[in-house]
Amino acid sequence: MGLKNRSILYVALVAFVAGIMFMSGCLTVKDLSGLDKGPKTGLNVPGTLANAQDMALPGVGPDLVAKTVDKTGPAVVKIETVRTSQEGADPFLNDPFFRQFFGEFPSRPREERGLGSGFIYSSEGYIITNEHVIHGANSIDVIIQGFKEPLPATVVGADFDLDLAVIKVKAGKPLPTLKTGDSNKVKVGNWVIAIGNPFGLDHTVTVGVISAKERPISVENRSYKNLLQTDASINPGNSGGPLLNLNGEVVGINTAVAQAQGIGFAIPINTAKSILPDLIKKGKIIRPWLGVQLQDMSQELAGYLGLNNDQGALIVGVVAGSPAARAGLRQGDVVVKINNRKTNNPDDLIGAIKETKIGQKVVLSIYRQGEIKTVSLTISEKPAF
Repeated sequence: MGLKNRSILYVALVAFVAGIMFMSGCLTVKDLSGLDKGPKTGLNVPGTLANAQDMALPGVGPDLVAKTVDKTGPAVVKIETVRTSQEGADPFLNDPFFRQFFGEFPSRPREERGLGSGFIYSSEGYIITNEHVIHGANSIDVIIQGFKEPLPATVVGADFDLDLAVIKVKAGKPLPTLKTGDSNKVKVGNWVIAIGNPFGLDHTVTVGVISAKERPISVENRSYKNLLQTDASINPGNSGGPLLNLNGEVVGINTAVAQAQGIGFAIPINTAKSILPDLIKKGKIIRPWLGVQLQDMSQELAGYLGLNNDQGALIVGVVAGSPAARAGLRQGDVVVKINNRKTNNPDDLIGAIKETKIGQKVVLSIYRQGEIKTVSLTISEKPAF
């Protein structure tokens, strides 16, 4: 084959390969541009790459989240707190030898500023947030959209155990509110929206799904037992803000963020709704109280105590002045029945106490040093610690 023929063949081959590449590119673009011509599924698929920002969540219209935020945002508030504590002097000045010659040096007050979120529950100015947001605060200011200045707030009621609080502002006019949903109907995989003030960034919106339900976690000295888990971003400053469904209803109260990406937690709104009347009317939750610390039994403990099985609630501590202390309960006692109802574990005993009323008498059957004893006592109100 001559040089001229080889050149012609080379040019033809290059043109053929280029044609294949061009056709492949056209098929890809055609597929992208043709996707919006199929049946409508609720998923907004862009016709071109230029409007890809209009893509919505799967199964959700492009403006639904934006409309939900527009509707609910005015009822979400920013909470700023100031706590005053006594700052100790230099440790060197507290040395006994130093004080012997120079005397005591007074401590000086120190201000600690806190930040959180909340949402307006009543047009009269009642706001729901976390107890830890306002805990120990000397002053609370609430920033509400449409008001030029923060509004001072007072604490109406708070509960440490559930980490819930109600505060109130006087706005001089009716305030926008959020509707509460039913957290029992929330399913794993449902879309949710979190609105709050993470790191002080006002009205930040994040979106995710419910990742799990009924999560028990411990944060410092608080134990939560029934939290919603979500992958919607929750950060410091989000605490107390609402977790919303796509109808704009509050299904949770954002509370904690785990030390892992995409794991946040919220208190189910049904938990809050069940105690709001007590918080608003009485300022606290009235709880029946036995006054013991409990532990699960084990085969090893049962063998050590001489029990035939590992069922029961082992008392590992008794609070001084409590109903249990007044009735003579001791560390090492094992509660096996309450009012003739079998107690298989601490949860059984705790559940039974929760069902009793303040002032009600109960009868416990306990195992102590090889014998079953009967103890009667009167349940009292749990004090604030």
